[in-house]
Amino acid sequence: MAEIIFQSKVEAQTFYNHLLKYLPYNRDKETFLLLEDRHIVKILDDCLTMNMFSLVKTAFYDFITNIKRDEWFREIVAGHYYYEDVEEQQQIMEIIYSVLEGKREDLAVFLKETNDDTSFIKAAIHHIFQDNVSFSFDSFLKFRLRPYLHLLESYVEIAIDEYKMEQEYQMFVQMLRDFLTNREPKMDILHLLFDEEITFYNELLVEIKRGELTRMIDRKLLVNHPVYVDSVSIAPLLSLAPTTIFIYTKEPEEPLVRTIKNIFEERVTIKTFEDLREMKQWVANNNSSENHG
Repeated sequence: MAEIIFQSKVEAQTFYNHLLKYLPYNRDKETFLLLEDRHIVKILDDCLTMNMFSLVKTAFYDFITNIKRDEWFREIVAGHYYYEDVEEQQQIMEIIYSVLEGKREDLAVFLKETNDDTSFIKAAIHHIFQDNVSFSFDSFLKFRLRPYLHLLESYVEIAIDEYKMEQEYQMFVQMLRDFLTNREPKMDILHLLFDEEITFYNELLVEIKRGELTRMIDRKLLVNHPVYVDSVSIAPLLSLAPTTIFIYTKEPEEPLVRTIKNIFEERVTIKTFEDLREMKQWVANNNSSENHG
């Protein structure tokens, strides 16, 4: 027999309901009980087969790593970092889940010992269910699963750092959009080639040399926003404020391309290297026709 003592009636009820998903309820031969007044879920292992007892341990593991994990994440976000706004919490949780689901390897590299958390929890559960025991769920967490709780704190810390960076990035993009709002375009069409370095071309596909670009930069940009605006790409683009920007790249999702798209929005069209070759050929043929004419 095992008794799991919870801190609240709601928590005990939640685990009891969770168990029902794993073990069929049998009125004639009860396998587990909910003692609501004492916040206890009692496992009657005398009535359990080995397979059913294994299901109990699986249910307890899933209760910890799914149901309770979400609660703990939110408690850490609100209690340790004071993000009490529901919408902010949700955005942070989405970042956490993107790491958990393997979608953010760039963030996962900052986590330590992430691969062994599941086996560690299973071992702790197996150990505590060995004998007839009565144990407090909170004590089990405190003394057996402390490393797991520390791991959850690491996920939250990384997600909050990323959330802050994303907020700063959105402010940066909006600031530059505001700069563009009343700015008169200095060019109608600009072509940008993203290869080993960034090359600017005018509407006739004549390269704009670096020195010429530097002279075009609005100095107010570098004075007012020296940290945010890089003088090689963003500053010339904002200074020229072209009506249309064609970007030729093999990596449409690389950070700088995405930033230009976010700032200039509908002005940007993404194209391939092949498109640029065809455009250059078209310009060359037109120039040849005009010369012969």
